[in-house]
Amino acid sequence: MKATVYVESSVISYLTARSSRDVVKSARQAITVEWWENSQSEFELFISTLVREEISHGDPIAAEQRMKIVQNIKVLSTHDKAESIAHALIAACALPEKSKEDALHIGIAASQGMDYLLTWNFKHINNAQKTSAIIDVVQNFGFTCPILCSPEELGAYS
Repeated sequence: MKATVYVESSVISYLTARSSRDVVKSARQAITVEWWENSQSEFELFISTLVREEISHGDPIAAEQRMKIVQNIKVLSTHDKAESIAHALIAACALPEKSKEDALHIGIAASQGMDYLLTWNFKHINNAQKTSAIIDVVQNFGFTCPILCSPEELGAYS
């Protein structure tokens, strides 16, 4: 059985973005493409209705590209438990009030039993200073926290 991966919006954005002159963004784009082409088939991928909503915004042509990339990926719905986890993450100051969507990504992935949450969001999701607080909140709801990681950490170069 393949491990499950919740693909957060930032990964899809890096996968379809125009080439960047910014060294960090350019590297993340290359790593994401590498992971998508060579590693994603090792996993069962999922997105959520929230991911679909987020990637549908912005430039219409870019949004269409993003939506096309995810068209065959299974979509998870948002349940009450995911919402409760998200609220608790903010209440516990694991994520700031302005990051409700980021908290909801974690809530969805955790409540749906995902093994990994794949993201390039190092500010609020894949942040070593926040990880233990995030894990504690998720475990308080009786769930196992998915491993929060980037494509690079999930074997882009394995």
